[in-house]
Amino acid sequence: MVEHEFLGFPARAEVTPIPNLFFASVLPQIGDVAELKAILYVFWLVSRRGNNRFVSFTELVSRGWLPEDGLRQALARAVERKVLLSLEVEIEGKTEEVYVVNDASGRREIEKIKQGRVPEVHALVGQAEKGGKAELSNIFTLYEQNIGLLTPMIADELREAEKLYPWEWIESAFREAVALNKRSWRYISRILERWAIEGKDDGKIGRYSKKGVDREKYVRGKYGHLVKR
Repeated sequence: MVEHEFLGFPARAEVTPIPNLFFASVLPQIGDVAELKAILYVFWLVSRRGNNRFVSFTELVSRGWLPEDGLRQALARAVERKVLLSLEVEIEGKTEEVYVVNDASGRREIEKIKQGRVPEVHALVGQAEKGGKAELSNIFTLYEQNIGLLTPMIADELREAEKLYPWEWIESAFREAVALNKRSWRYISRILERWAIEGKDDGKIGRYSKKGVDREKYVRGKYGHLVKR
C-alpha cells in the first residue's frame, strides 16, 4: 500500500516541456530507473529557471531524491548518453558540476558559462552548498503554483526577495495573498515590505529590521519597485 495515495492531477496543473524525441529515441534505451529519474528531475528544474538554465550537482543532492553515489552514477550515464551536458566550475577552490539539457538552450548555456557570461553561477552554486538553493527553487514553485508563469524579470525579483526576507515570511505572504485572492507578486512584495518595516506577529525580524533600517536604500536600488507603495 502506498504511503500517500495519488488523487490525480488537478485542473490547469503546471507542466514540464520534454521533447517528443526523448520518448521516441531516448526512453526506449534507458533501463535504469535512477538514470531516468535524474534526467526527468533535471528537465523539471531547468524548465523553471529564469535566465540561467542549469542545475548543480549539489542542488540535486540537497533535494534527497537519490543517494549521492547513485545520483552521480545516474547523471554520468545521462551525460554519456548525451541527453545531458555537464561542465565543471571552480567555486572557492572547489570543483562543482553543473548540468543542462542537451538542447539548443542548454548548449548556449554551456557556452555562456565557459565565456564567463553568467555571473550568477558562483552565487547560485554557493547557495546550494549551504542548502539555500532548495529554498530558492521553492519560491519559484510557490509563484508558479499560486500566481502564474514565471518570467526572467519576476525570477530576478524572487531571488532578491529570498535574500531580503526569512523563508517563513515568504510562505506566509503567499498564503495570505491566495486567501485574499490577491494573486500578484506586487501584492505579495508589499506584504513582505510592510512586515520588514512594521514587524510581523511571529516575533521574528527580517534580514533587515525596523530599527535602523535604511528604507531609502531599497527604494533607490535596482529592486526599488519591490518596496515602493
